Amino acid sequence: MTDVGGTVVVWRFLDGKAGHRNQVYGLTEALSRLTSCHLIDVVLSDGQKGLKSLWPGKQQHLRTLPAPSLIVGAGHSTHIPMLMARRRFGGRAVVLMKPSLPLSLFDQCYIPAADGIRERGNVVCTEGALNRIVPSDRLDSRKGLILIGGPSDHFDWSTTEVLDQVIEVIRKSPEVSWTLTTSRRTPADFVAQWRLRTVAGQLIPAEETGPQWLPEQLTSAGTVWVTADSVSMLFEALTAGGNVGLLELSNRKATRVTRGVESLVQKQRVQPFTQWKAKSFTGLLSQSLCESARCAEHLLGTLLYGSHRRAG
Repeated sequence: MTDVGGTVVVWRFLDGKAGHRNQVYGLTEALSRLTSCHLIDVVLSDGQKGLKSLWPGKQQHLRTLPAPSLIVGAGHSTHIPMLMARRRFGGRAVVLMKPSLPLSLFDQCYIPAADGIRERGNVVCTEGALNRIVPSDRLDSRKGLILIGGPSDHFDWSTTEVLDQVIEVIRKSPEVSWTLTTSRRTPADFVAQWRLRTVAGQLIPAEETGPQWLPEQLTSAGTVWVTADSVSMLFEALTAGGNVGLLELSNRKATRVTRGVESLVQKQRVQPFTQWKAKSFTGLLSQSLCESARCAEHLLGTLLYGSHRRAG
């Protein structure tokens, strides 16, 4: 594996989508906690994505960068640029999530198990998408966090049903200081109904939070409730290590997202509202879900000991 002075050079291919950046940063930051890394962001313009990366000169600017040890990316538009960069500049191509191209083209794939891909030589299945959250040792049982999503293709949204569950959680836990936040998908009527019903707790709309707000909240919240549609926030909460409750919504249809949420319930990593209402938090797995760290350790092992071989 190429390196410079013992430092692993990582090119992070970014397509401009926050969710994909979160995954790439999660893996590479976890890797940098294990070994010396030089992390370089390669932000793709529209003219450098997908097949457009094959046009002459589209990757000329990369010649000025240190040669990569790893090329890491997430999102379909990064796949061909990653492979072209590997061909031209060397390194190993590491893709996150199920790629749009054959798995054998990549040196390593980290893919959520809900995508239905079986593990093989260059494929590791993960519980959910990777993220940047680090397990916390500062969780406070007196602090609670409630994360509200909104309408999606996977669940039938009901503001009234979600709010009824939220109010019940707060009323049954008067000893907890509750903070709620919305997302960009949260309907305006949720905030309006919340204010009309005037329950305890502080509501901070998504537009009043910054990129570090949620990670900071998760470092201290001993209990986190998340609406079923907000899958990425479910896994972030699990990574932090507190008790995680599921604010329930009806499935719109069976999808990889709904299967992923159902898997968390079956594995007792999260507790649905109806179960919690009957018996509080019981039987949940206590260990946090550190998938970024696990994948970084796997990647480091293949890098150091040469056990990795390209599939094909």
